[in-house]
Amino acid sequence: MGYATTTGVALTGMEGHVVDVQAQLARSLPGFTLVGLPDTALAESRDRVRAAVLSAGIEWPQRKITVNLSPASLRKSGSGFDLAIAVAVLAGHGVVPAARVARVLHLAELGLDGRLQPVRGVLPAVAAAVAAGLRDVVVAAGDAAEAALVPGARVHGAAHLGDVVLRHGGRLRHHRTVEPVVPVRSVAPPRADQDLADVVGQVEARTALEIAAAGGHHLAMVGPPGAGKTMLAARLPGILPDLTEAEAVEVTGVHSVAGTFDPGGGLVRRPPFEDPHHTATPAAIAGGGTGVARPGAVSRAHRGVLFLDEAPEFSPRVLQTLRQPLESGELVLHRSGGAARYPARFQLVLAANPCPCGMSDTRAGQDCTCTVTARRRYLARLSGPLLDRVDLRVHVTGPSRADRLLGGAGESTRVVADRVAVARGRARERLRGTPWRTNAELPGPWLHDRLGKERGVLGPVERLVDDGGLSLRGAHRVLRVAWTVADLDGRDLPGRADVDTALALRSAGPRG
Repeated sequence: MGYATTTGVALTGMEGHVVDVQAQLARSLPGFTLVGLPDTALAESRDRVRAAVLSAGIEWPQRKITVNLSPASLRKSGSGFDLAIAVAVLAGHGVVPAARVARVLHLAELGLDGRLQPVRGVLPAVAAAVAAGLRDVVVAAGDAAEAALVPGARVHGAAHLGDVVLRHGGRLRHHRTVEPVVPVRSVAPPRADQDLADVVGQVEARTALEIAAAGGHHLAMVGPPGAGKTMLAARLPGILPDLTEAEAVEVTGVHSVAGTFDPGGGLVRRPPFEDPHHTATPAAIAGGGTGVARPGAVSRAHRGVLFLDEAPEFSPRVLQTLRQPLESGELVLHRSGGAARYPARFQLVLAANPCPCGMSDTRAGQDCTCTVTARRRYLARLSGPLLDRVDLRVHVTGPSRADRLLGGAGESTRVVADRVAVARGRARERLRGTPWRTNAELPGPWLHDRLGKERGVLGPVERLVDDGGLSLRGAHRVLRVAWTVADLDGRDLPGRADVDTALALRSAGPRG
């Protein structure tokens, strides 16, 4: 009887669990049994592994083969266990030394010809293995660059199962060199540089954009078509600071699981920008799929910007899925294969026309054919609970003639980004030792504890809450924005003028 074990990793959302892949070869009727809660794709690995072993020129063991994925109580999914299963079987058969593979992570799908195919989620999987003390990692050659981004990992890329056997000290009757499989990823093309200096006029909207960037606040813009809402939103990522090392690893992990990460450029260092079309489904926005759910646009926008253009045109079901991540910064997706937890701390930017035809706020507003009821119903698609979570709301109108004549006079992205970086630095220093990184994350008790003696700051906000003009959640968001305004102006505490600015920017757009 032969026995051997090696390791794989099961991903549940972004969390990796090290799995012992155990193979036992008994002298009995030939057969192959796979146990340990595999899903359909993983259960089919029996046929892929057998074909790959034969294609590598290795005789398939005529034994009763039992492969166990331990712990057996944890659901496993995907084809990334193929290589680990093949190596465990070959080690149990004596083709490779069992001691050489026991503490090595094997992560790749096998083709019928023995080629190693890239898989999703390599970075968080390798990170979980390294955290568990497994430093040696064997992956498909196409995934080697991504796996190498994990500090402490000794990565070995292979193009064929035969390469893995030779690396572990096994022998082959014949082996030919094959070209590695290049991973196919739906990676968005890099965005061209877009400068704020290109925006003509829009002083109030530019101010709101800067405050949003400095504090991590959500923003809603309402205005007619062509006023510049999309142009402004597309320039928000440019004034955001680079991601920290921890944020870069986290964001890269999300895109790795989603299959949208290009390892050729290293870790994702800049805030991502997601702008799904209004026909997107709830699964495309929040995440979905059979078995364990994959991350959607809200998670791919983590630590970056999620832009919903023509926001009232999105399905109400889509808009309601935003409420949980806006409040908690993460999204939990429950499926039959288990619950997946993905980070989703993004900045939401909503853009909307003032009415279905979009002409009611223009100088040619008399051409608007929408009734008052139609206009009200159109903006009411953005529900009160959703808008209550949006900190800044501004009206955007088309540039005036004077603005057009002075086009290009606005500040550049670099100038604004420098101010945003200084404001973020002040907030980071103030929040040192806390779990929060931006003003937008500050909880209500923390705000009241720091501002309890500032009656000039809390007074106007508390009166609005008492009069019903502001919810308690809205009051906290006003105070957060006021503190961001103070950070941009270099003050340690917000004053009455900062609160007035925050209230004005909250009441200018659609009402929640």
